[in-house]
Amino acid sequence: MRRSRGRKRGTPPLPLRKPGNTGPHHAWTILAVCFVVLLMAAVARSVPGIVLVSLEREFGWSRESITLAVSVNMLLFGLAGPFLGRWMDLYGPRRIALWTLGLLALGTAGTLWMREPWHMLLLWGGVVGLGSGGPSMILGAAVANRWFVARRGLALGILGAAMSAGQLVFTPFLMRLTLEQGWRAAALFVAVALGAVVWPLAWAFLRDDPGALGLRPYGADGPATAPQRPDPRPMRAALRSPLFWLLALSFGICGLTTSGLFQTHLIAHGVEHGFPEMTLAASLGVMGAADMVGTVASGWICDRFGARLPLAGYYLLRGASLLALPWVDSTGELLAFSVVYGLNWLSTVPATSALAADGFGRRNVGVVFGWIFFAHQAGAALAAYGASYLRAQFGDYLPVFALAGVLAWLGTGLILCLRPDGAAPVRA
Repeated sequence: MRRSRGRKRGTPPLPLRKPGNTGPHHAWTILAVCFVVLLMAAVARSVPGIVLVSLEREFGWSRESITLAVSVNMLLFGLAGPFLGRWMDLYGPRRIALWTLGLLALGTAGTLWMREPWHMLLLWGGVVGLGSGGPSMILGAAVANRWFVARRGLALGILGAAMSAGQLVFTPFLMRLTLEQGWRAAALFVAVALGAVVWPLAWAFLRDDPGALGLRPYGADGPATAPQRPDPRPMRAALRSPLFWLLALSFGICGLTTSGLFQTHLIAHGVEHGFPEMTLAASLGVMGAADMVGTVASGWICDRFGARLPLAGYYLLRGASLLALPWVDSTGELLAFSVVYGLNWLSTVPATSALAADGFGRRNVGVVFGWIFFAHQAGAALAAYGASYLRAQFGDYLPVFALAGVLAWLGTGLILCLRPDGAAPVRA
């Protein structure tokens, strides 16, 4: 059996936490640290949508050239995920999180000196895109599935809510900072927060496995054991499984209808329809608040009722809200839309991650969910650039939102093709 790092052969194992001990399980500390990591990484990824109009005004860049960098960012973010997920499976999530957090901080800081569109393409598209692949829900899936047996869905929901909390707490603040001090002040704030606060916190407290500390995962019975080794070729089996393809296609629709579309274009769309920028930033904050509730609730629901039917319902609600967007023409209606849409922004994450872990094994969840997440980011990248292109063709974003609503309903159909246990497709 593989020995825990730092112990010599023949020495007794680390003492286990006794059932009678009081105090929270260390898994909750790990969850809290991971929450902060994912929160600030999500804040960093939200910056382009906040500063897009400011970049157009200062440099005279076209919207297509700016969103091309965002599209490359999202594509590399997704493409890096499976490889980083595999390394998390093999070497633990802590090391990968530290390297990628550093890359994310450096890339964000580098944007302060950009002057040409290719600078943004290189820094935001390349450096930040690759760095974003680590502190993402791939890290959340690896941490939750290593540290939790009971309350795993709740843990996944909390980590999914971290990205929503980034919007809730920081988007209005960053928008005001951009309007009053310029977009560089917003980028500098994010870079300093990542490099001077989040990176040291992760280095000091994030740990790979409960077994290395002589602990059981939360809710597990029996003695603490060394972490299970991942399968040597997990994707060989996954690629032959219809479950993988249904989850990947539906999660691609998720990315297209959320971060790629709304996080990149909502503020620009609203400005074109007469909404003040601070009102639109506030609406994203309301979406974030609603999504915190929806994502945590999604984890709780998945723990109790399974993931398949709730996941299908999330896509159904999302499609209906997107198709209603053309009739939103007042601040009150915008905020009401933000609540309804926000309730299921990231509620798909706990359900999709749980189905992947149950279908392909928790020891392989990093790489398998990484490729599923790549599909999410491919959809997001398509929406980030494709929405700009279609807007240029039609003169408005409304056809884009209508198309996104129909695709969300297609996601409902894909999830309903799974068997009731979520393990394989339903046969006709």
